[in-house]
Amino acid sequence: MQTAHINICSDVETKSKAQEIFTALGLDMSTAINMFLRQTIRQNELPFVLSANVKPINKSRLEMFGCLRGEYKVADDFDAPLDDFREYME
Repeated sequence: MQTAHINICSDVETKSKAQEIFTALGLDMSTAINMFLRQTIRQNELPFVLSANVKPINKSRLEMFGCLRGEYKVADDFDAPLDDFREYME
């Protein structure tokens, strides 16, 4: 499959905080963004609910995944390799 480069702009703090979360989940930035893009295509809509109700961010992984309409399940072993998913993304 051919690849295309996407250049996005983000403020430094947002990028840094997102990178910390991705790293904790065993993902790199490219994989995380590709997950978002593929899930958007699969659902034909954004893979999360947009809301004007602002709630405090809870940094637990279970709650982060819960914000994604329950579509993702958190493994018992958070540090498990993602080889199967990476193969799927290629």
